[in-house]
Amino acid sequence: MTVIDISASVMQFLLAFVVVAPLLGAVAALLPAPPGLQGKNPDQAVLRHGVTVTGAVLIATIVLAVGFDHDHPATMQATTDISWIPALDVRIHLGIDGISLPLLLLTALLTFLCALYSYFKLPAGPSPKAFVALVLVLESGTLATFAVLDLLLFFLAFEMVLIPMYFLIARWGGGQRQAAAWKFILYTLLGSVVMLLGILLIGLKSGTFDMVALATDNGRGLTASVQVIAVLAIGLGLAVKTPMWPLHSWLPDAHTAAPTVGSVLLAGVLLKMGTYGFVRILLPIAPDGMRTFAPYLAAFAVVGIVYGSLACLALARTGAKGDLKRLIAYSSVGHMGFVLLGIATMTPTGVNGALFANIAHGLITGLLFFLVGAIKDRYGTADLDTLAGATGAALYGRAPRLGALLAFAAIASLGLPGLAGFWGEMLTLFGAYSPAEGLSRPAFRTFMAIGAFGTLLTAAYMLIVVRRVCMGEHAPHSRLSPDGRAPQAADGPQPSGAAGVRPATTPQLADIQTYEAAAWTPLAALTVLAGLWPAVLLGLTDPAVQKLLAGGKS
Repeated sequence: MTVIDISASVMQFLLAFVVVAPLLGAVAALLPAPPGLQGKNPDQAVLRHGVTVTGAVLIATIVLAVGFDHDHPATMQATTDISWIPALDVRIHLGIDGISLPLLLLTALLTFLCALYSYFKLPAGPSPKAFVALVLVLESGTLATFAVLDLLLFFLAFEMVLIPMYFLIARWGGGQRQAAAWKFILYTLLGSVVMLLGILLIGLKSGTFDMVALATDNGRGLTASVQVIAVLAIGLGLAVKTPMWPLHSWLPDAHTAAPTVGSVLLAGVLLKMGTYGFVRILLPIAPDGMRTFAPYLAAFAVVGIVYGSLACLALARTGAKGDLKRLIAYSSVGHMGFVLLGIATMTPTGVNGALFANIAHGLITGLLFFLVGAIKDRYGTADLDTLAGATGAALYGRAPRLGALLAFAAIASLGLPGLAGFWGEMLTLFGAYSPAEGLSRPAFRTFMAIGAFGTLLTAAYMLIVVRRVCMGEHAPHSRLSPDGRAPQAADGPQPSGAAGVRPATTPQLADIQTYEAAAWTPLAALTVLAGLWPAVLLGLTDPAVQKLLAGGKS
């Protein structure tokens, strides 16, 4: 079933346009604007160009989704297959199925919302031209990663996003941005070198880099030892990007230093590239190798779930001087642990849960980073003690709509039933309860129990954040006197804001602005929609996952 019947040639064009248009837009952003489009403010003109290009890509992606045959989501659609390097049998092979289409839509949406947000709130830094060009190159590389069906092209697209993200952190970031940017690039590049060796091993041993042919072969053309080595090498590179504990240490620094839109794209899109690689490459191409490493992957995943939650609890406690952006970054380590646990089960239930959790994390954590960036702009800091203390009265009292939306995003992140975060975690735990044949049930049920404990820790730190930031700290002398009145300050008048004395008036902050509402509302709405109607997403992913795990057989 297609919502609108679109010809195969038009679908091919749309997918090629989605991948190439941001790259062309990046080049155009660096060129002088035509006389009629310069406007009075060149900086605003180039930012408007970014909104236009990302908007056009989003529209094309939506049309692609509308023309997608939803009755056959396991079939590669909108495919283009052109020989590029005949000597190596490298092809420009593009296509989408039920696994890649949601990630394509998520990437196009988040990049457009970031461009729209930046039009009104550009981060401090060098030329806006360079900023827009880097965001568009980043979008092109990410979209290509989810659309290409050749291993070498996948690697090129996978690497294409590193340089723009490095410069976004290093040039438009906050404190310690140079160190954070270098840490990000070194970790990911070292992981990528090892990943390339694994990709070359698969290509040379099987005689092709075509991901569809390799998935259909389902590892039959590769010996068990080759599969184990390939999974170890490729998995290491993907685990760094995911990031999997203990290869995660670049992430909190990168998020803390990155500008708001950099954090949104890093959490909402770039982390998904690693987990997508596990599903698209390792599960179907090297199933025996994955089965060997699945228990270890699951063990690292649940350690990451608990570790990320404990780190967040440590940052959230009073007096820890924890940074709210850093806390949300550590929460991503825990959430991506659920995704890896689902993949490690090697079952349709677990892998569907992982893919659902991927999309949910992109929506919810993208919204959280937008909100934390807005709070930091208003307060001048993301320090939790400052936000919760006397200098930052309860957010509910100062900017109630902003506080309410932060509370909504927090409870969505902790996995409240009825919101998007719930289904991915639940399906992942169900998958761990009954893992694939050949995997140890006692071990995976232990991992399931640890993961379930991690959900409780997640609820604990998120509720602490809501209480402290939205409701404020309890003043040490705020108990009522026996006659029911607030206690009076002893020894004469106290300065406004002193401990135990409520200021005469609560200073107000700017509440949600129109442009902020425009950028954030789609993420909140989709979080609710995915939570109440999960079949929309699962109906796309499940047939594709079933085919992928069955070795290309529907």
